[in-house]
Amino acid sequence: MRPFLIERASTEQQAVSIAARVAGSDLAADRPFQFLAGGTTLIDLMKLDVMRPATLIDVNGIRTPEVSSISLENGVLRLGSLVRMAHAADHNAIKSQFPVIAESLALAASAQLRNMASLGGNALQRTRCPYFRDFSYRRCNKRVPGSGCSAMDGVNRLHAVLGVSNDCIAAYPGDFSVALIALDATVEIAGPNGTSKRPFADLHRAPGATPQIETTLAPGDFITTFVIPATPYARRSRYVKVRDRQSYEFALASAAIVLDMDGGIVREARIALGGVATTPWRARDAEAALKGRRLDETTAQAAAEIAFNGASAREHNAFKIPLGKATVVRALLETAALGIAT
Repeated sequence: MRPFLIERASTEQQAVSIAARVAGSDLAADRPFQFLAGGTTLIDLMKLDVMRPATLIDVNGIRTPEVSSISLENGVLRLGSLVRMAHAADHNAIKSQFPVIAESLALAASAQLRNMASLGGNALQRTRCPYFRDFSYRRCNKRVPGSGCSAMDGVNRLHAVLGVSNDCIAAYPGDFSVALIALDATVEIAGPNGTSKRPFADLHRAPGATPQIETTLAPGDFITTFVIPATPYARRSRYVKVRDRQSYEFALASAAIVLDMDGGIVREARIALGGVATTPWRARDAEAALKGRRLDETTAQAAAEIAFNGASAREHNAFKIPLGKATVVRALLETAALGIAT
């Protein structure tokens, strides 16, 4: 690990101010700052010499309600970005009214990591692509723009089949973000130009020709709050995660499902995919195909086929397409069977 400075912030505005000051110094010219919350991904990447921040801005001292609390008022769930994953996963209101969120968090990482990791840091975690995380591989467009992508013709079993480009096929590894896009969440941000908000679905960027730019956040932007509408049908939701082992493993394929049902007929469906795409992936065409239809194995299979239209596989990850389809079918049928009146 390389030497770094650490500064501590006690408010969102102070964190943004420190970021603006550090970003303007020579020290950060080629080694930018990073916000530090749980550090469960950042510190790993610093040890691997993949990330080399000259300054860490410790935001754990911020105690304002916007970033440190969970509230459910006036039909809106607000999750502070510094809330720990374990706390949110075990929150009674989240478990009962937003089970897809609780399940996505409970199925992530390990108990120890969930106790440390923040919701904001989890949403912004970097890919688990081994070519990105191992600095001995020189060809990685995320790490060294323009160098190439070693995964294209390398071992790519864990890589994405949706949203890929000619420059990057790294899969987004998170679970929580998949639940958020299924629930039409928004994100509130403090930044150098004041506060703003945007749909959470607009936060992550597909790799395109610039895979090193992973989000739409500007330098110094700091996520404060995730905002989720408490619709009655959010209670009929599930997160299904398929992986190589039952715990402490990333998804090979996952699906977050939210259903608004009238008996056996779908009024509205939300389908989001994880483990198979370069970003948290919303399958909107598949959702549209279910609207007004009776949800059974036939219609679920048809929606799953649509969800993977345009999928592009490499040598070792082609299995993710049939696996992803089967995961969508399972998740749809299990969510429909919850039997919750909406």
